[in-house]
Amino acid sequence: MTSSGGPLVAFRGVEKRYSVGGRAAVAGLDLEVARGEFLTLLGPSGSGKTTTLMMLAGFETPSAGDILLDGRSLVDRPPYKRNMGVVFQNYALFPHMSVAGNLAFPLGVRGIKGAAAKARVDAALALVKLDGLGGRRPDALSGGQRQRVALARALIFEPDLVLMDEPLGALDRQLREHLQSEIKRIQRVLGLTILYVTHDQDEALTLSDRVAVFAEGSIQQIGSPAQIYDRPANAFVAGFVGENNLLAGTLVTRQGDECSLRLRGGQMVTATATGTIAPGDDVIAAVRPEHVGTGADRPALCNALDARVDELVYRGDHSRIRVGLEGGGSLLIRAPSAPSVAVAERLPVGWCRDRCFAFPATGVALASTDTGA
Repeated sequence: MTSSGGPLVAFRGVEKRYSVGGRAAVAGLDLEVARGEFLTLLGPSGSGKTTTLMMLAGFETPSAGDILLDGRSLVDRPPYKRNMGVVFQNYALFPHMSVAGNLAFPLGVRGIKGAAAKARVDAALALVKLDGLGGRRPDALSGGQRQRVALARALIFEPDLVLMDEPLGALDRQLREHLQSEIKRIQRVLGLTILYVTHDQDEALTLSDRVAVFAEGSIQQIGSPAQIYDRPANAFVAGFVGENNLLAGTLVTRQGDECSLRLRGGQMVTATATGTIAPGDDVIAAVRPEHVGTGADRPALCNALDARVDELVYRGDHSRIRVGLEGGGSLLIRAPSAPSVAVAERLPVGWCRDRCFAFPATGVALASTDTGA
């Protein structure tokens, strides 16, 4: 395919409704995927991420808008003419075929047979580190090996784009983390463009060049993993991506991006204002557990509160502390070492203004909330 010089994939005002007048599964989607990019669609179940991928693959038809591949519309192009590799969570391998037969199948559909097909099969098996296993049936392989075969089959015909829909969701944590590294290695070696769907935040942050966070059919924020994690665009993203303390309150003052708010327990804190909020508005303040200081660190922090230790869990490389705030509300703290406090003891806590963000309390329902009440 001849490159147009623009993005490899472009969604232009795409909408998907499964019934006339029903809620849009995807609403007004504008999204571009650059060549060689690893872009992850992240969101909870029903957020529209898989529907977006299925429309790109050709398994679903947009209700409105257009989808472009290398500048050309895909709307009327059947799936088998889109030159995309697809990897699903359930592997979708042919059980009656050997591993080599599964890999050769998409080549045969494209008229590649004989020695040329065998050379590609051997190269694909080497790429996913399954040399010598071409004669086995899928049921003789482990889950991780079957997923490697599915990945090799998606790559063997040299597609323009690889689509992955929760490909590691059925695997245990250790194997999942290992295959994440393998997928990223293969993507870098081959210069692949990958559109990846997951609800696993850690997976999205680990693998991606960019992450698009979906909720209720719309993108809430798109950016690098660091941008998504460190500067969430709204309260939904703050609550869904990673752990966060979400504290409900009322905005009292605002000057530029500096603001003060009164939490529901009556405590006054300062934060970085995000979005359209004004004094008197209901807001959500978000501060990550690792950004909450304790004990001797507190006097140097602009938000200093008194608390009591309610729960203490030692995790080896860090400790998780749940504290109750005087006046009401609670915080989760991630401390780098074992703290010298015990449950029921008093513990001063605090955090910096530039690590705390205040968002409008309206909009998409929060993924998880510590209301501060």
